[in-house]
Amino acid sequence: MLARINTITFNGLETLAVDLQIQIASGMPNFTIVGLPDKAIAESRERVRAAIQSLGLSLPAKRITINLSPADLLKEGSHFDLPVALGILCCMGIIPVEELSGYIALGELGLDGSIVSVNGVLPVAIYANRQGKGLICPFNQGSEAAWSGLKDIVAAPDLTSLINHFKGECRLLPPVPKPPVASSKHLDMSDVKGQESAKRALEIAAAGGHNLLMVGPPGSGKSMLAARMPSILPPMSPQEALETSMIHSVAGILKEDGLCLERPFRDPHHNASTPSLVGGGRKAKPGEISLAHNGVLFLDELPEFDRSALEALRQPLENGQISIARVNTHAVYPAKFQLIAAMNPCRCGNLGIPELACPRAPKCALEYQSKISGPLLDRIDIHIEVPAVSPWQLSQERTGETSDTIRKRVIAARQIQKNRFIKHGITNLSTNAELKGQLLEELTQLEDDAKNLLVAFADKNHLSARAYHRTLRLARTIADLQNKPNILKMHIAEALSYRHTVPES
Repeated sequence: MLARINTITFNGLETLAVDLQIQIASGMPNFTIVGLPDKAIAESRERVRAAIQSLGLSLPAKRITINLSPADLLKEGSHFDLPVALGILCCMGIIPVEELSGYIALGELGLDGSIVSVNGVLPVAIYANRQGKGLICPFNQGSEAAWSGLKDIVAAPDLTSLINHFKGECRLLPPVPKPPVASSKHLDMSDVKGQESAKRALEIAAAGGHNLLMVGPPGSGKSMLAARMPSILPPMSPQEALETSMIHSVAGILKEDGLCLERPFRDPHHNASTPSLVGGGRKAKPGEISLAHNGVLFLDELPEFDRSALEALRQPLENGQISIARVNTHAVYPAKFQLIAAMNPCRCGNLGIPELACPRAPKCALEYQSKISGPLLDRIDIHIEVPAVSPWQLSQERTGETSDTIRKRVIAARQIQKNRFIKHGITNLSTNAELKGQLLEELTQLEDDAKNLLVAFADKNHLSARAYHRTLRLARTIADLQNKPNILKMHIAEALSYRHTVPES
């Protein structure tokens, strides 16, 4: 008795086909799984045994061999439980094997025969759609799979309902995408009193997708400003929502409605390790920078992060993806995130405040700031000081612009960029921060006095080529916010004002 079930395994976000072969032959009773299974798959024998017994059946007293082909590919995850059980049921004659030939199956089994949620249902559904196959998945993830556009989805709560479905006794209804639940967060830029220059910098960063560093004393509102950054960003396009949802699905953090429509905001603690930040570990899972794809990564207390973890951000900040190489695997995850960082000017945070002057200043500040390397700072387009808010400002009523008002300007600037890219036949870019090479020179037309100012500043301050080009991109965004086709001197002047890295004593 031989049966074959289609299933998958993951390499990063890539979905790889696995041909699961089940043979029940004469011999000493045994249950063996071969084909480089990990510990979770090896333990599936007991889950499958108990789940089948919950149906009132028992495994044949024969030699049961499960082969995961290709045998030289490492297999990981508990989602192999359901394919193994279905293959055994086919060999036992409970389910007709030809009924399952057109499906890809995945799901974890409970001891009572229930089918439990697993990671990665959305990318598997997209893969099944491309391959012209159906999908068998857990019942509460049917909505997630339905967002892929796949029509033939069998979402079952347990093995009993799955058997009845394929025997034609009680058909399961196809799942439909659930409307995403609106966020309950109500963070608005108008909550921030004062800090108008910081709000302006956040608006520019949002309009062009630029990275930003805020430096200021404790309690000046840096974290408060960063938390409101998503409220002024434009909504995600369908393609961006699908990309982000696939990453969250593989990581196992996708919401039950099955799609991520709000830009992610990730704020890991400063004791985060390098693998947790950029991805990795034994199974090369996506890290915080990939979970922040198409959204915001906020690093508070930037100098307190491990130096190696911060240096690992340099490649994804340039390329928009992270390549994770391990002994047993090599995975590539998208990581096109917007970095918003915050730090104190020194360890005590009181640099520049005479009444609270530190006796070790300015040496203390220089030592603290030196924890961040020059190459990393060079990749951050906007550096701003966030001074302490006075008690008089705190006592005033809220009078600042709302996030909706700022967001409208940001969306208008993004539309100008999109139209410019379309005019030049560019479809793979969405913001000015992604401009590079010859394209950057073509799309950043400077007036003569603007060019003279930029060249003179770069020469005097020894700007690197990267800093020079990032200043051009930033000036292009400032001009777009004012709907100006060319970059003027005032745009360059404002862009250059954000090149200061940290305040001096």
